[in-house]
Amino acid sequence: MSKTSRDAGARPEPSASESSTHPIRLEVNGARKELRVAPWTTLLDLLRESLDLTGTKKGCDHGQCGACTVLVDGKRINSCLTLAVMKDGAQVTTIEGLASGETLHPMQQAFVDQDAFQCGYCTPGQICSAVGLLAEGKAKSLDDVRELMSGNLCRCGAYPNILAAIEQARRQSSGGSTP
Repeated sequence: MSKTSRDAGARPEPSASESSTHPIRLEVNGARKELRVAPWTTLLDLLRESLDLTGTKKGCDHGQCGACTVLVDGKRINSCLTLAVMKDGAQVTTIEGLASGETLHPMQQAFVDQDAFQCGYCTPGQICSAVGLLAEGKAKSLDDVRELMSGNLCRCGAYPNILAAIEQARRQSSGGSTP
């Protein structure tokens, strides 16, 4: 049997680029995405380089600063430490996905109201982390908030205003009660 007749009807060999990538499906900011990614691609790089969602920042690229924080299935994670293939089927929310049209998310609005940013580089990660923090429901006091946000660094030192913004959003979401 010749190679030509044996290969007739067989699937073509995948290209080098296809064989070194894996298909994944994500829901990113409410939109379904089907992508092919190299196994070493971080979620951060996928968001920034493949999906042009540059609000999520690459800070230290070692999981120490929190600038890359996004929400995956409602939980906050450092996207620089997470391989994209590990999140196949997940729901990912970035800073771009928090607002509803022209209406800011309550945490985004609180950051504006409390002037909780200076240079703004850490702000997307701070906001996503704060949204996740409130959803976790573990912060019962301002000290809890400080501790649970300790993975998000601000080189400008806007911590008092960040704390005030989180407290404003927490009060609004709980109907006005304070710790």
